[in-house]
Amino acid sequence: MIESHLAALEDVRRHDDRRGVRWCVSNRLVARRVDDSTLLIRSDFDDRETLLEQHPETFSVRPELEAHMKVLADVREGDIEAVCAALTAARDLQRRAR
Repeated sequence: MIESHLAALEDVRRHDDRRGVRWCVSNRLVARRVDDSTLLIRSDFDDRETLLEQHPETFSVRPELEAHMKVLADVREGDIEAVCAALTAARDLQRRAR
C-alpha cells in the first residue's frame, strides 16, 4: 500500500541508488526505505512532534535525527493510514520548497 500511495502522489518519482530506494520531488527527498519495515520520511519539526505524540507506535526519531527534519515510520506494525498522510505531507513540503 505504501509504494502504491507514493506512486499515486503527483510529482513524486522513485529512484534507486546505493542507499536503496527513495522517493523525491525534483530530487528533494520525500522518503527513503531504511529496511523492510522502516521508512525515513521528511517532516517539518512541528508535524514531526504531532506524529510522535499521536502515533508513538508508528513514528520515532533516533538521536542522530533529532536535528533533522525527518521521522522514521514503522510500515510493518504501524498505522498505515498515518504513514500515508505523513508521506503526502512530505510531498507537499518538498513541492513548496522547490
